[in-house]
Amino acid sequence: MPPFPLLILVPIIAFLYSSVGFGGASGYLAVMGLFQLSTSLMASTALTLNVVVAGISFTSYARAGHLEKRLLLPFLATSIPAAFLGGYFKINDTLYFLVLYGVLTYVMVRMLFFPSQGDEAASLRPVPIPLALLSGAAIGLLSGMVGIGGGVFLSPLIILLHWGTTKQASAAAAAFIVLNSVSGLLGRLSGGNFEFGTLGLTLLPLGILGAWLGSRLGARRFSGRLLQRLLGLVLLIAVGKYWLTWF
Repeated sequence: MPPFPLLILVPIIAFLYSSVGFGGASGYLAVMGLFQLSTSLMASTALTLNVVVAGISFTSYARAGHLEKRLLLPFLATSIPAAFLGGYFKINDTLYFLVLYGVLTYVMVRMLFFPSQGDEAASLRPVPIPLALLSGAAIGLLSGMVGIGGGVFLSPLIILLHWGTTKQASAAAAAFIVLNSVSGLLGRLSGGNFEFGTLGLTLLPLGILGAWLGSRLGARRFSGRLLQRLLGLVLLIAVGKYWLTWF
């Protein structure tokens, strides 16, 4: 039986993350890290939850008409094989997490305190394909290594560089997370790093409940400005525990 706090926190995390098109892996990892669980079990459980939660979120955003293939396909071309490689190899992640949370902290501050102004659709720019391919490879590799889907990087990137609206970024991130999480899981299976049991089986239906509620509200009712604030809040949750522990 999972620790009781996880039964409460996982559906809340799934609700918050799915409302902005995420699967929630960084949040699940943060709360699972409070307990004495193996890193393989944590990463495998987080990726499995990611597939289900982000899949539900993607369905809601796609049905609401927010999916733009130009914001997804170039990144996927390089991220999927990179995520497989990242999941296959075991790494020492101390330095990586320092860099990871440094980047996430910057994005969190940007989203919370400097949201985009005016009409999002009026200021959109084309996506440079070489940069999209390079970004996809980097995000995929890092995501596979630590057991996240990568949407936490892709969505802010799309918004900050004005490649798409907030809801378009959420739709692209959700699909990106599902496919990269599957690739990362396959890499873990191939590399012998997959571990899943009672913990995952218990948390999965709770994640589904939170994702169903969060994704419907995010896709159809929340404004673009509110989604940016929620994205900042999600990132604050993800990085807060790390920096408190580090200091």
